Amino acid sequence: ASSAMQPLKPTTLRSATASGRIRLGAEGLAMVRERRVDKGDVVECARIAGIIAVKQTPNWLPHCHPIPILDAHLDFAFEDEALAITATVRTIASTGVEMEALTAVSAAALCVYDMMKPHVDTATLCIDAIHLAEKKGGKTQFGRKAKTGRAAVPPARPAMPRDSIAYGV
Repeated sequence: ASSAMQPLKPTTLRSATASGRIRLGAEGLAMVRERRVDKGDVVECARIAGIIAVKQTPNWLPHCHPIPILDAHLDFAFEDEALAITATVRTIASTGVEMEALTAVSAAALCVYDMMKPHVDTATLCIDAIHLAEKKGGKTQFGRKAKTGRAAVPPARPAMPRDSIAYGV
């Protein structure tokens, strides 16, 4: 089998949310929460790593197209002995942002792992449950077939009143 570029789909508003977690143990989680880690604020470093990863996804994965990112948000939640990570990415493009969201969560978790490895036994440190939680947009949501070649984003309504001057008639 050989690799090949796939044809582009219609341009639509698309979003994807991915999540995962890293187990740190009670003491490691307390260190993160209380910002007692020598290398700095773990959550903020992980957030930056995730955002950078969104932008670098095409460099990591050969079948990901470079696409314009509208925004990327990473959220963190303290669970029992684990730090939960959620990333949401949005674009208006002809391809989805699932891989960007998954890459953001992965990079954020790796950043946490790197910062916590001097403080937490490696048998306790564990990245798990990285998965796509939700995706929106594309031909499925907007109901247009990919073969039309037309944009599936609804046209913007004019801000001006509908009169002959506004429409140049």
